[in-house]
Parts: sequence; C-alpha cells; structure tokens
Amino acid sequence: MNDLIDRIGHFLGGKPGLLPLIGIGLILLNFVFQLFPSNWFAEVNLFLHIGLIVSLIGILLIRPLQ
Repeated sequence: MNDLIDRIGHFLGGKPGLLPLIGIGLILLNFVFQLFPSNWFAEVNLFLHIGLIVSLIGILLIRPLQ
C-alpha cells in the first residue's frame, strides 16, 4: 500500500496540474449527462460533486507535490 502511495505521489509530482484538469473533465462530463435528464447521474449530479472535490484536492496539493 505504501509503494502505491509513493508511486502516485511521484507521478503527480511531475504533473501537478493533472488533478484539477481531471476534476474539470468530470464537471464537463456532468454537463453532458445533464443533456439526458432520464439518467440517474444527471439527477444527483454525481460527477459534478466528485469533480469539485478532485479539483479542490488537486489545487491544495500543487504546492506540496512540487
């Protein structure tokens, strides 16, 4: 488990802006799901909330990962 965390840390250290970009992608995916209102994902805005959390965590981790 520690090796996995170390590998993820080294990977994200070289690409500090990747997590916010993934979060923005999830938010855009939520917008696409909003175009199809009969979908469960559109009703609960799942990808919007996950995207916001991932983006905020990514912004907070930019400095420590550099």
